[in-house]
Amino acid sequence: MTQARSPILILMAFFAIYVIWGSTYVLNKIAVTELPPFMLAAMRFSTAGLLIFILAKLSGKSLRITRQQFTNTVIAGFLFLGFGNGVAVWALRFIDSGFAALVISAQPLVVLLLMLILDGKKIQPMSMVGVFLGLVGIYLLVSQKQVASQENSFTGIAMIFACLLSWSYGSLFVGRSNLPTNHFVNTGYQMFTAGIQLMIASYLFQEDWSYPTSWSAPTQISMLLLIFLGSIIAFTAFNYLLKVVSPEKVATSTYVNPVIAMILGWYFLNEQITLQSGLAATVLLTGVYFINTRKKLMILSRFTNKFSGNYDQDNLQQ
Repeated sequence: MTQARSPILILMAFFAIYVIWGSTYVLNKIAVTELPPFMLAAMRFSTAGLLIFILAKLSGKSLRITRQQFTNTVIAGFLFLGFGNGVAVWALRFIDSGFAALVISAQPLVVLLLMLILDGKKIQPMSMVGVFLGLVGIYLLVSQKQVASQENSFTGIAMIFACLLSWSYGSLFVGRSNLPTNHFVNTGYQMFTAGIQLMIASYLFQEDWSYPTSWSAPTQISMLLLIFLGSIIAFTAFNYLLKVVSPEKVATSTYVNPVIAMILGWYFLNEQITLQSGLAATVLLTGVYFINTRKKLMILSRFTNKFSGNYDQDNLQQ
């Protein structure tokens, strides 16, 4: 993608970060019912990383990075993809894809709490409202009888929360680390090294590998979509949008992805959308909005002006 402000390109890019990223939960759920989780993630990211390297070379970009940058991409790849995604895919064996997407949407909340714990950064009043609503939404989500009754559901929930913590810390790590300046190259190294890490994990867990020709058609299609659309096109679209529109508009994917995942999970996988799930989603995503937005809501503007002055939003987008 170019950096030109083409309305058509912008529209296509938003479709990518809304619908494609939202659909990856369902695609992973479909594939993990047949494939071992670490094998699935290893094949996805190692293949995507290699393809990104090829595309980078064809477009004339240098793949040379410093030793420090390589070390940091390995760490970031582990936090986001090796552990963060690999374990999340494993968790999808035990919980619904829409449930996982909603929990993961709480990442800005966890990042804010980590900044408080690690850096002593003060939480602004509007963000405190967001944290409270986020915690209420998560409680409503995990306390459902339908969730508790599923076999190994609490194992899946614990795994998703561990991934959420990993992604959130990764968001802080990349903001402070020396990484390759080209986002495309940076992503290629993160994906490829994470793919190697996941291969090692797959070997240690003694997973049985299989050839793609032996997979069912839904699994084959899911893997192709995860590699080309989820790993390459959507991330390129994300970086394009960060350069041509405001970060607040890009951050709206935080609210749309879980909704897309829930709808697709209901339609393709017959996952239930209960009244409590809908209420939890509304409360949780409202909390995320309070944390992400730069704009004060009229009802709270006097309160926040009195106690905190002008609200300065930190960029929490990963």
